[in-house]
Order: sequence, then C-alpha cells, then structure tokens
Amino acid sequence: MGEKLSIIKIGGNVIEDKTQLSHTLSLFSKMEGNKILVHGGGKKATEIGNKLGIEANMINGRRITDSQSLDVAIMVYAGLVNKKIVAQLQSHGTNAIGMSGADANAIQAHKRPVKEIDFGWVGDVDGVNSNGIFNLLQAGFTPIFCALTHDGKGQLFNTNADTIAAELAIGMSGLFETTLFYCFEKQGVLRSIEDEDSVIQHINSETYATLLEEGIIADGMLPKMHNCFHALQNKVKQVCIGNHSMLDAANSNFTTLTL
Repeated sequence: MGEKLSIIKIGGNVIEDKTQLSHTLSLFSKMEGNKILVHGGGKKATEIGNKLGIEANMINGRRITDSQSLDVAIMVYAGLVNKKIVAQLQSHGTNAIGMSGADANAIQAHKRPVKEIDFGWVGDVDGVNSNGIFNLLQAGFTPIFCALTHDGKGQLFNTNADTIAAELAIGMSGLFETTLFYCFEKQGVLRSIEDEDSVIQHINSETYATLLEEGIIADGMLPKMHNCFHALQNKVKQVCIGNHSMLDAANSNFTTLTL
C-alpha cells in the first residue's frame, strides 16, 4: 500500500470567507498525490433558509433536519457551495468532480434512530464505496464531497461533514495510506484558548487522556477529537488539525494526532 491519500475537511468559517477559501483551495490544489475535499455549509444553509422563510431548528447546538430543511441542505450543499468550490478548483488546474454520498453510491447511511431527540433526516454512515471512489481517483478526478449521504432507496440525508471526512478516511484506508486533515479557524489544538500560539503539535492516546482530565480539550473540540481517534483506531495513519496554512508543505505549526 505505497500510495498516499489526503482527505481535507473544510468548515463553514473557511467557506464563508472568500479570501480564506480562495487561499485554502489554492493550497489544496498544490498538494501532491491523491486527495479528496469534504465541505460543510451549515451557515450558508441557515442564511438561505431564513431568506426562504425556513428557520433552522437547533437542539443543544445540533441541527434538526425536517423535510424543508433537507431540501435547503440539498440545494445549498450539493448545489451552491459544492459547484462554486468545484469551479474555483478547476481554475487552479485541479480536475474536481462534485459529489454527494448518492453519487456513484459513494456513502451509504441510515436515518439516525430516535432516542431522546428525533433529528429528522439526519443520516448515520453505514459504509463507503471505496472501489468506486478509487476508480475516480485513478481516472484523474479529485472528488469534492458535500455533507449529504443516502440510503440506497432514494432518501438523502444531512450528515455531519466531520463524520463524512472520518468515514471516507476509514473506508479508503484499505487502499491507501490515509491522512485526514481538519481545517478550522485555529492553528491547531491549543493549550490555552486565549493564546493563539499555544499549539499542541503532537497528541497520542496517552496525551489525549491527560488533556481531557485537565479540561484543555472540552466543549466543541470533543466531538471533533472523537472523530479523529475513531479514524485512527480504524487504520487511518494520522489526523492533522489546524487552519488552512497546514496544507502548505512548508508549515509544521499544527496538531498531528496518532495512536
């Protein structure tokens, strides 16, 4: 398994900032070898939904996806955001192809079971069609995934983009030596929220447990870190967390996670 694959996930803050997005896509285009981009778009979906009179329904900071909200997500994620990114990447010489989980049967999911909360049309991932994605990469295409999956019976689901990135990385790890990159607004996992330069450059299972005990990793970072270690425990080689500058081969000031 000599070939390497990079899977890069970009979030709403990058997508909303045109300058930052342009710089990120430029750096992504310069990355060597096989690569896949995964993007969210929740902020844009909320904005467009509000214009259409469809308000976002959140419980405990998590989006409830009713039928109308799902329609907005499909339009915004797979249409507006995805196609703008694909077009920009073409301008950088990257032969990008826009994807949802339904395209090429790439990511199968089921509706999240109702426990205390019914999240609506939210999908939990069952599997990834790694051979189909491999064929796209071999043909010279760079897949650009939005945050949608499907059940194989005609139903699309809204699915967390961090989770999609992790599941893609896990699914492709049987075919490639895979590195997962989570791009967000900070330079990495910080020892102190107030100090932008307090980047913890390496975290493994032991240091992770210590950081949890000390309360340094908390709140919004918890689900992200859970995704990271879930990926590492399923044969993903390493996970990197930082802002878009970590995609620059010359930069080393970001967080790398290994087992």
